[in-house]
Amino acid sequence: GFRAAQRETGAKDAIVFLPQPTVLADALKANNGPDVTPKWQPHKAFMSCDGRTGVTTGAWQLPDGKTGYFTTVWQWHEKGKRPKRAPASFIGDGEWKWIVDHGDSLATPRTTPEIIETRVASCKGQPSAPLSAPPEGAKMKMGLSRDQSLNYSWVVMPDNSRSIVVRLWNGSGFDTVISDKVAAVVP
Repeated sequence: GFRAAQRETGAKDAIVFLPQPTVLADALKANNGPDVTPKWQPHKAFMSCDGRTGVTTGAWQLPDGKTGYFTTVWQWHEKGKRPKRAPASFIGDGEWKWIVDHGDSLATPRTTPEIIETRVASCKGQPSAPLSAPPEGAKMKMGLSRDQSLNYSWVVMPDNSRSIVVRLWNGSGFDTVISDKVAAVVP
């Protein structure tokens, strides 16, 4: 079922929004409803230059006809160490785990593209880590790929509205490739 898949593919500290940021393990304990599995279709995929952090976004549908979108941040989790003679690009044994899952329902589904849009960050230049502070009273987290060529940030306001922004390095600056906003929700 859906919960088992989330548990298996999510990192130990993975975050979901209920609407406040919640560690996945706590969210799964609190969810007593039916285990309904959505259908997922990625529309866009973005990858860091080093190939160890990625983001997918797209549409979902539930069996009852409800639709929405998702944005999920993924990271490669290594199991062992890189062999001494392996190139820096060697990823090694491990697995992909998601670390942030954001989304919302929609009255009108997102249009399905003919081809999934993909883009890899540039490996040229020297990306720098962006710094920003959340508005007063908000919860915020920023994350980076190890090579800093992909970054994301999420903000949850006191009224439960939230946003996630994903930026990709183009060789001289960052392009915003995803900017999702969810309106205020009363828990």
